[in-house]
Amino acid sequence: MFDFRQHSPHVDQEIAFRKVTMSEDFERLHQWMNEPHVIPYWQLNGPKAAFKQHLEQALADQHQTLYIGCIDGVPMSYWESYWVKDDVLASYYDALPYDQGVHLLIGEPSYLGKGLALPLLKAMVAFQWQDQRTTRIVAEPHYLNEKMIRVFQACGFEKQATIQLPDKKAQLMMCDRETFNRRWQHENERVR
Repeated sequence: MFDFRQHSPHVDQEIAFRKVTMSEDFERLHQWMNEPHVIPYWQLNGPKAAFKQHLEQALADQHQTLYIGCIDGVPMSYWESYWVKDDVLASYYDALPYDQGVHLLIGEPSYLGKGLALPLLKAMVAFQWQDQRTTRIVAEPHYLNEKMIRVFQACGFEKQATIQLPDKKAQLMMCDRETFNRRWQHENERVR
């Protein structure tokens, strides 16, 4: 069922990711996209019919994979892992062929403010490093989303530039495998 699972010493719980399915996740994701803390950054709030069309297109898009993030088996976050070379972001920096990107949100309000964003992000990045061809992972949070920018920095991402994407002004951030390993080597979870 899960594509990746890892015990997090930060929260002493299991973090796991599984692929999104329309049948299992549509209602949940529609609810999350309409949460007040999600709306400003994702702008996918609105009627179910419009979101269903968006989700169908996203699931069919071969350059990305959608995941539900779980804490001890409970779905609480949404993730998009994507190949930058096939994304609009590739035209904003010198992208390498196997750079991966990541988008995320904590959907369940009861999980907010509990210090979970960093351990979740660390687990997703470790999952992305499983593709040995990938040497860099990038992110482009909204440039005003200071909380997420700090979380990315704590994980090992470094600010590159402020860029104007078609849908937002973003802070381009990048993490390389060596920096990530150095940051987290004390946990004995080195990514090879």
